[in-house]
Amino acid sequence: MSLQRLLPILGFCLFFMSQQLMAGSAVMADDPYVRAVPPGQPNSASFMTLHNMGKKDLALVSASSSAAEVVELHTHTMEDGMMRMRKVEKIDLPADQKISLKPGGLHVMLIGLKQKLVPGEKIGLTLNFDDGSELKLDAPVRKLRMKMKHSDHGSHNH
Repeated sequence: MSLQRLLPILGFCLFFMSQQLMAGSAVMADDPYVRAVPPGQPNSASFMTLHNMGKKDLALVSASSSAAEVVELHTHTMEDGMMRMRKVEKIDLPADQKISLKPGGLHVMLIGLKQKLVPGEKIGLTLNFDDGSELKLDAPVRKLRMKMKHSDHGSHNH
């Protein structure tokens, strides 16, 4: 094939690839996972660190998963001495910054689970951003790790 015939094809391929890259998200997710829950528990949550690698501020505005009826963005707040979970409309992702979604803070809530969350299996999760981009993840299910409070009962006889 001659160079004159190859150049238009090459130009079209480069244009198509650049459009695909621009349609993608400037956000990366580090260490995404879904928390395993006991049988019968209807809800769970997903955690990760989101890194906006772009030059403009973004916001996570919604998420979806085939594993749950409803997926919402949530946070925990302290009200009247009690931790309460609240739905949020968006999670701001400043340019070139990392935001942690973690237990006790911001997270993606999976409500009305449609399947068992088996440790080691992966759950599909799609994150949607305010610029129209999305990020598809396969988040592994991890076992819930309970932190035990240590108290000094060693010197007491019960």
